[in-house]
Amino acid sequence: MSKKSATTIVVRRSINKKHGSHGGSWKIAYADFMTAMMAFFLVMWLLSSSSPEQRHQIAEYFKMPLKTTLAQGDKASLSDSMIPGGGDDVIKQDGEVFKRTLQTLDAKKSEVNLKRAREKLESLIQIDPRLNNFTSNLRLSLTDDGLLIQITDSADRPMFQIGRPTPESYMVNILQALVPVLNDMPNRIIMTGHTDSLPYANGEQGYSNWELSSDRANAARRILAGAGLASNKFIRVIGTADTMMQAGSDAADPINRRISILVLSQQKEKQIMQEDVLLRDTLVASPASQSASATDAPPLSSAVAVEPTVKSGPEEIK
Repeated sequence: MSKKSATTIVVRRSINKKHGSHGGSWKIAYADFMTAMMAFFLVMWLLSSSSPEQRHQIAEYFKMPLKTTLAQGDKASLSDSMIPGGGDDVIKQDGEVFKRTLQTLDAKKSEVNLKRAREKLESLIQIDPRLNNFTSNLRLSLTDDGLLIQITDSADRPMFQIGRPTPESYMVNILQALVPVLNDMPNRIIMTGHTDSLPYANGEQGYSNWELSSDRANAARRILAGAGLASNKFIRVIGTADTMMQAGSDAADPINRRISILVLSQQKEKQIMQEDVLLRDTLVASPASQSASATDAPPLSSAVAVEPTVKSGPEEIK
């Protein structure tokens, strides 16, 4: 029997290999990318639509250390927010940081307005015939409390009649010329009268420098009000007698006889109003005020009016 070659049969089967599951991780990565892009464009939009002050507030928010935040801050705060310096809201519209920013802006704006008012007055003094003859009697200066306008006497040209609260005609013209500039500003005013140290013949028991300085300040107030200045502009009318001399001057120097008009800065005005409220609350809460009755007050008819009297003896200019 003949040998036949063995035939090799090869069976090829195709095997479908399946890829392993990735679990959708690429979707999560893509979603994170889109979220980051949305946050980026949101931040860019907020930056473009916010003011520099708001951006400063955001920067200050993130500057505060976590330890300081959790410890309720490093300073006493009237805010009940967990984050010292902030308010109850997230964007700090009612917080102390926002208030401090507004106060800083108000202070700068008030300072700019007072500087402009001084420049207007300096120009007015040069061109107004009621003022340009009295340049040596008018003094303008910016102080921490506001714009100070001083109308001073000179040896040969007093602003008021001798020893009396009656203003001279040119003093009336000077005050009337100031009204338009004062009306242009929202700031309120303190009017102060000053005298020199020369006393009245009756001393301090009768009509004295205290009454004279107060009467002159009030006379100046009436002139300004009659010229169109709003009555609510005045916050105080004060007489200081001879207690506040000009720096470097003698007690009897005519320059100490003056009327001072202090145009208050907004900060000083708020401080005065807060002091007034605090004093009023203290008086109301005091036991003495609570026990006082209306019957303790003297009748109105018993009030005695003190008339201004010219000093006897040599007539010194007051």
